[in-house]
Amino acid sequence: TMLEHILVPLDGSPLAESVLPHAVALAHAFEPRVSLLHVVQRDVAPDMIPTMDPLDWQLRRAEAEAYLEEVAARLRAENVQVDLAVAEGPAAERIIGYARDEAVDLIVLASHGRGGLSEWNISSIVQKVILRSFLPTLVVRAYQPYSGELGGLRYRRVLVPLDGSQRAECVLPLAATLGRYYDATLILAHVVTRPEVPRHTPLTRDELALVNQLTERNRAEAERYLEELQPQLATKVESRLVVHTNTALALHELVDQEGVDLVVLSAHGYSGETRWPYGSVALNIIVYGTTPLLIVQDLSPEEIQRSPAETAFMERKGH
Repeated sequence: TMLEHILVPLDGSPLAESVLPHAVALAHAFEPRVSLLHVVQRDVAPDMIPTMDPLDWQLRRAEAEAYLEEVAARLRAENVQVDLAVAEGPAAERIIGYARDEAVDLIVLASHGRGGLSEWNISSIVQKVILRSFLPTLVVRAYQPYSGELGGLRYRRVLVPLDGSQRAECVLPLAATLGRYYDATLILAHVVTRPEVPRHTPLTRDELALVNQLTERNRAEAERYLEELQPQLATKVESRLVVHTNTALALHELVDQEGVDLVVLSAHGYSGETRWPYGSVALNIIVYGTTPLLIVQDLSPEEIQRSPAETAFMERKGH
């Protein structure tokens, strides 16, 4: 199976538990091991050295274990294979460390947790995990209503944005497995962007003809691409070809129009810029999307350039 180990970080809040129906749905489709992780954070003032009284740590650890046991019992009742872990320290760093050390294939994260909902679409911990784990991640929007039911989730309409590149296609095996298991419809979406011709005056007739010609050529090419791809997936597939000035905006509109309940997206498309962990479209959907998003990282940590902040931190830590 392509997902052998799924990590579900929980902080004890009902918002964080909004991921559980998705963890169950993925566990049924892929039959992985599911690890529940609770990170006990130290409460310190910003200018204080973080220390934790050993007795306090033991108490909080015992509380965390009891909480995870209760969640695990609910998951086991849904025939999910579960184990538990408790760590101490900064949440994002511990989640990323656990995922790397334990060969996790997918992290399932709620957009918000104990800190509560905010006007930000994702919390700072989620942002850090997404940017630094270099692993496939499912982000569940915690502000969407959650009934507490664990076993009733069925994916029905799964949007798979594709731009014709092999990078974007790295999500297809995963999406197709979900499609077959849940008898869901995969909606393969390709956005043809009209070429930009920035200038102060309106385009001449010749220039406009050139833009239209190029757009039409790309549209015809995309149509052929999607037609060839469909039969290879062995599941219910529809395709959507949209001509738009903005790829991300077109995808947000498709999610609304098509009643999509999951978006499965590659971290990079054909531009494949390795300087950053995500391309601009993926980043836009992470930050502004409103549906559950399964984002597949197509690059390994070695392929992604270190940021100046990261380099400075690593050098300082080395001294």
